[in-house]
Amino acid sequence: MPLELVTLRCLKDNYAYLLHSDAGTVLIDAPEAMPVLTELEARGWGLDAILLTHHHDDHIQAVPEIVAATGARVIGAAADAHRLPPLDVSVAPGEPLEVLGEPVHVIDVSGHTVGHVAFHFPDSAMAFTADSLMALGCGRLFEGDPAMMWDSLSRLNALPGDTLICSGHDYCTGNGAFALSVDPDNAALQDRLSAIAEARIPCAPATLEVERATNPFLRPAALAPAIGMAGADDAQVFARLRRLKDDF
Repeated sequence: MPLELVTLRCLKDNYAYLLHSDAGTVLIDAPEAMPVLTELEARGWGLDAILLTHHHDDHIQAVPEIVAATGARVIGAAADAHRLPPLDVSVAPGEPLEVLGEPVHVIDVSGHTVGHVAFHFPDSAMAFTADSLMALGCGRLFEGDPAMMWDSLSRLNALPGDTLICSGHDYCTGNGAFALSVDPDNAALQDRLSAIAEARIPCAPATLEVERATNPFLRPAALAPAIGMAGADDAQVFARLRRLKDDF
């Protein structure tokens, strides 16, 4: 049976996620303690583990307070351990991991940062992508380069289309405006933005199928002519789109 997913709004625009089953409860990223601890108390849940995607403060800063309150173990990438809170379990892409009785695929999604990982729960059709593949966008490149991020997005884009993409921020206003600027005739994009604006659907999560249809960073071949790059390969078009978004 698929894991129960609870999406939490934290800080100004961050998302954190709780996953729950009869086996327990885990948290993906820890931007802020109060929303997490309040939700756990309201549901009568404990917390068994915190999975960290990358080292930026707005994803890890609440770890000490949440661990002190719950005793949760902390799981994160071995490659990033030197700048994460102390880890109880270090993981690496491709290594086996089991969480709440389900297999979890750890995926290298470097680009926004080097060492950023995503957690894919194939049995529940969810992927926690934080600041790599995001709702209607992708993370800004603070440490990696466009080729690195394109490789990361390509790995995520190879997942099944029904995978729920649980990203790290609600940037839908800015991401949506940029998407419309380069893809103005995309009816699926227009419909998604209208539904978000009318609060009929959330910014995130959304299925990978929806992202493929509306996220410009997954549509380089379709958008190449519109940005003057007809005939260029997808990685080159992605790099151009990322520069355009940075200057948007």
